[in-house]
Amino acid sequence: MPYIIKTIIAFALYAIGFGVYHVPQPRPDMTSTTPIDAPYDAVGGFGQYIADLYRFVPPVPSTLAPQPVYKHGDCSFMPKLALQAGWSVHDLKQLRDIASRESGCCPARAGGDIVDKNCNIVGHDGSDHRSDSGLMQINGVHWQPDHSQYHGLICKRMGICTQQPLFDPLTNLKAARLLYEHAGWSPWSICHRDKTCK
Repeated sequence: MPYIIKTIIAFALYAIGFGVYHVPQPRPDMTSTTPIDAPYDAVGGFGQYIADLYRFVPPVPSTLAPQPVYKHGDCSFMPKLALQAGWSVHDLKQLRDIASRESGCCPARAGGDIVDKNCNIVGHDGSDHRSDSGLMQINGVHWQPDHSQYHGLICKRMGICTQQPLFDPLTNLKAARLLYEHAGWSPWSICHRDKTCK
């Protein structure tokens, strides 16, 4: 075998830690370390590389991120989410006013739900508009796939054909943005409440 090929093979074997030219490394003192400090006990070559790599990997946090706490009437969390959902800065005040009026800025609220100061649902007012959903109280006419008026706009465009996903505030704001692009502010017009819309 030509000398150059032998040299390349020898170098490759040496680089991955299997060559005849591999010099054993002295075993480090592991007596003062814990499994967290030194979870791998390999020495030399590729094994040592992996051990060193994982020694510096940051630990995975053991606690989950805290869930947001919502307060009835506190809409301060909305602007950041609304911008993520595609709303314009110019629309934020109107959007916030509507959410405050419709749900009290309580994302898990369905139509007719009575909530306490911490947005916990504590009862129902007896009304029949249960399909109103979440932060912007998006009505079932917009997400039900078989509704004749909007023909399931949110269902067809976003794949949201049930009420539950609309209780997520970001999803709700994205769905509201789709409605706004389709019909402006009219889905939230006050005339829908007093039946004066024409």
